[in-house]
Amino acid sequence: MPNWQWKAFSELTLDELYDVLALRQEVFIVEQKSLYLDVDGLDRSALHLLAFEDAGPQSFLSAYLRILPPDVKFPGASSLGRVVTSPRARGRGLGRELTARGITRLEALYPDADIRISAQDYLRAFYTSLGFVAEGDIYDEDGIPHIEMVRRPRR
Repeated sequence: MPNWQWKAFSELTLDELYDVLALRQEVFIVEQKSLYLDVDGLDRSALHLLAFEDAGPQSFLSAYLRILPPDVKFPGASSLGRVVTSPRARGRGLGRELTARGITRLEALYPDADIRISAQDYLRAFYTSLGFVAEGDIYDEDGIPHIEMVRRPRR
């Protein structure tokens, strides 16, 4: 059972930051074979959701995402990104819970703002099931097909 924690960048311990960056590298750069600068300058503006799990004598980061306020990444919209589940924790629905928690937090903080994401196209159906709608054409981002998607506020 994961231990979920929301933290501002300044609240992350050095060990937590190391675990976040290591997981993002493991999945986005090594597993997905996508060479890009993961440390993009947005982490300091983000709230970070971390899910730690116990595995024998030590814990590990099983899932992570970051959320950004409106106008930081997308004009007029909040966003979530760097959504990642550890290969050690896949197949249990953790990605859905992670993303739902991110959406819930964004809706609580910015109830009138759209939530906009740059989604890997192969995850389009997953994000659609969470209320996102594709906008525009598929584009290449770091060698992976992406699609911009938006979730409108409930009114």
